[in-house]
Amino acid sequence: MSRQSSISGVLAIVHTPFHDDDRIDFEAFHRQVDWAFQVGANGLGTGMVTETLRLSPEERRTLVADLVRTAGGRGVVFASVGAESTTQAVSYAKHAQEVGCDAVMAVPPVVSAISGQHLLAYYTGIAESIDLPVIVQDASGYVGQTIPLEVSLNLLDRFGPEKILFKPEASPIGPSLSELRDATGGRARVYEGSGGILLVDCFRRGIVGTMPGTDLLDAVVELWRALQAGDEQRIYRIYFPICAMVTLQMQAGLDGFLAVEKYLLVKRGLFRTARRRTPYRFELDPETAREVDRLFEILQESIRS
Repeated sequence: MSRQSSISGVLAIVHTPFHDDDRIDFEAFHRQVDWAFQVGANGLGTGMVTETLRLSPEERRTLVADLVRTAGGRGVVFASVGAESTTQAVSYAKHAQEVGCDAVMAVPPVVSAISGQHLLAYYTGIAESIDLPVIVQDASGYVGQTIPLEVSLNLLDRFGPEKILFKPEASPIGPSLSELRDATGGRARVYEGSGGILLVDCFRRGIVGTMPGTDLLDAVVELWRALQAGDEQRIYRIYFPICAMVTLQMQAGLDGFLAVEKYLLVKRGLFRTARRRTPYRFELDPETAREVDRLFEILQESIRS
């Protein structure tokens, strides 16, 4: 099996647990990684819900190296390498390759909107610096800018589908995914990362993998298996409570996802605290937390039945 073809299935994005003094809690991080593989993850990676943009360069590198070691070959590992300059992104990408990652994933720079020509140069620089596949992530649904279709097509034509993979998250996600699929004649290997709320729709559009956070990972794994089996009743029995949970997360963008997801990781006994790096604009209030608790019980029942 090629490295590229093995990057498929449920590929969870890990969260970063923190001590009260804001240091990374590696003991909790290891519990999360072990649990993720126990419930059926095909691989793990870093991304936006890892709070990548709130970590120092040293912390980003340390976390990725630790993730590779802790995964211990139980599944593929990829690293988020997006940055504000090509030089930074290339540095992160080279480090990911050195420590044993199977792929990298990159969002465009987020501070300023840049032209399609500069976006193409940015991704070309990353791709040419390493031997690993590069997942081109358009996270503009919640951070950064939209990647023009022409840029994606140019990258695919230049480097081929073994090298360039895609995670399109520009709204509307489903139609954007289909547009990329059709424009590439089905050559593009595509992943989705909606937290599960659009997983059923995107699966039917031909994705090869999904990238949820770890908070609902056991349910997403069961939903993915039901989709592969074509078990329509089980699909929607699991899917509906996922949708309700993610709807609560989406009301405050990335900060909303992080607040609810870390709350659930504490509830599962994986993290000691739900601490996030400041500043952020959303705090989980008691009434939302109670609704999350109710939905969590419904969701757990759905995957047991």
